[in-house]
Amino acid sequence: MASAMIKCSFRSALRGGASHGTPAFKRTYASSAHHDEAREAAKWEKITYVGIITCTILAIVNLSKGHPHHEEPPPYPYLHIRNKEFPWGPDGLFEKKHH
Repeated sequence: MASAMIKCSFRSALRGGASHGTPAFKRTYASSAHHDEAREAAKWEKITYVGIITCTILAIVNLSKGHPHHEEPPPYPYLHIRNKEFPWGPDGLFEKKHH
């Protein structure tokens, strides 16, 4: 009798079935995954909001530090040689000099 039970449980284990003492595996279908998808979407929405807030705070801190101002370079004679004036004035387009 014991050998018959062992053979039966061995066969069901090979087939992937459950033995008599344990409940059968309940198969989940695609329609039951809606709650998991909603929970996952809510989780990633919260992670996104936390990431946006963190990046915004880091950008504000980084931009509020300012930047170091360097000294003016020495006035070499070969720099800023102008043979004729620019149409917009004596300085370069993005240069501001106090005359």
